Amino acid sequence: MNMTAPQTNLSPADTSPTPTLTPIAVAPGDGIGPEIMRATLRVLEAAGARIEPHTVEVGKEVYLRGVNSGVAPEAWEVMRRTGVLLKGPITTPQGGGYKSVNVTLRKALGLYANVRPARAYAPFVVTHHPEMDLVIVRENEEDLYAGIEHRQTDEVYQCLKLVTRDGCERIIRYAFEYARAHGRRKVTAMSKDNIMKLTDGLFHRVFDEVAREYPDLTADHMIVDIGAARLGARPETFDVIVTLNLYGDILSDIASEVAGSVGLGGSANIGQSVALFEAVHGSAPDIAGQDKANPSGLLNAAALMLTHLGQGDVAARVLNAWLRTLEDGIHTGDIAGEHTTRRVGTQDFAQAVIDRLGQLPGRLPAVSGEVAPRIGVQVKPRTRAEKVLVGVDVFLDWREADRQPDVLGTQLGQAANADWKLDMISNRGVKVWPQGLPETTCSDHWRCRFLWQGERPLTPADVLALLARVSGVGLDFVKTEHLYTFDGQPGYTAGQGQ
Repeated sequence: MNMTAPQTNLSPADTSPTPTLTPIAVAPGDGIGPEIMRATLRVLEAAGARIEPHTVEVGKEVYLRGVNSGVAPEAWEVMRRTGVLLKGPITTPQGGGYKSVNVTLRKALGLYANVRPARAYAPFVVTHHPEMDLVIVRENEEDLYAGIEHRQTDEVYQCLKLVTRDGCERIIRYAFEYARAHGRRKVTAMSKDNIMKLTDGLFHRVFDEVAREYPDLTADHMIVDIGAARLGARPETFDVIVTLNLYGDILSDIASEVAGSVGLGGSANIGQSVALFEAVHGSAPDIAGQDKANPSGLLNAAALMLTHLGQGDVAARVLNAWLRTLEDGIHTGDIAGEHTTRRVGTQDFAQAVIDRLGQLPGRLPAVSGEVAPRIGVQVKPRTRAEKVLVGVDVFLDWREADRQPDVLGTQLGQAANADWKLDMISNRGVKVWPQGLPETTCSDHWRCRFLWQGERPLTPADVLALLARVSGVGLDFVKTEHLYTFDGQPGYTAGQGQ
């Protein structure tokens, strides 16, 4: 039996294959997030982006429901399944106990590389540096952003800076591979290893090691303070900058502002299996719901996402239409200036971009649809160093006797014995015993370094016995750090002035 329904007056069937849509997670965010996300998705749909958005809850309302991470439990599965998240800006509620959802997402999903292009769009966006075109590659999981903080005394608070060799090598290799993939010619590392000789020193040393494997690229290193000054004064001298987490956060905002506006910058956060794309700017709750926000930052982030998904043709179509919109003087209020012909709101700006899809900019360089290969890096295996325990730093909460270091040294001498030498007392890093300077300002937080003098190897039990004697003479220890050598080299720094 023929079960086919009769067809009458139908046009020939469209036999072109239906494009495969790539599922992505979408988090609208807080403040201006929902409206710039709506504008961005409108542009992507009109441009023919081959994506299938799945909305997830991330942000302030999730926090206020009692979810401390700010991420709805079901959102994690969607993000991991799709492998891609397009995220609007997030508001972290005021008050203690709330961790940044941005940092949580980056660390929980292993998004080790933050990539932030910064380019000038002169003369249509005002800048003093019309030739600026650089990319900042920022380590995204470590450093002070580990968020490990303690209050140890009445006066002293501590934040731990954690830097790993694998983390350094991973982000540095990514920066060099990114430079190669995108036709860049120079990679500049920035650190503060003249002061932080172990943590930032590791980053600089690994950079030099990895750079030797990329002889086709120029590599140099700058101390971050002069590097930041140079970035502000002569950004056109940089190509790719790679740096640690905190420095990268600061430098990328400087670069966005120097380029013309933080509101234009997009950001990619890349991991081994998941990638997150977001605008550089915040949630701007003061203008939320007023149709004033510039969607350009999220639109640029979405273009990075499309390139990541292998849809470089659509990304180029979007970006060229966006550039043409800037050239035609259709601007939101944050970038309005002498080249503005029509000042518009969020949704009208998006419509202007849509109206120019298929057009190319006339004066700004057009974007090609070439797709750079996805970047994967592997950390090279290495032999573990020989680790030997040689002493301990004991940190005390002490403010008796008008904080005289000699008094403390005498009291600590009662806790030492023939196997232990009290080598140094420092305060906020500066040596104050033996033979400190009376001008040194002392807080109530003291580092007391004991070195092992015994004939047999030092053991943790020996350290515990020392701590018991320190406590026994009436001293309050709040923290200890074991002192090790690694292949015979000290894994700890001397005190300032030692």
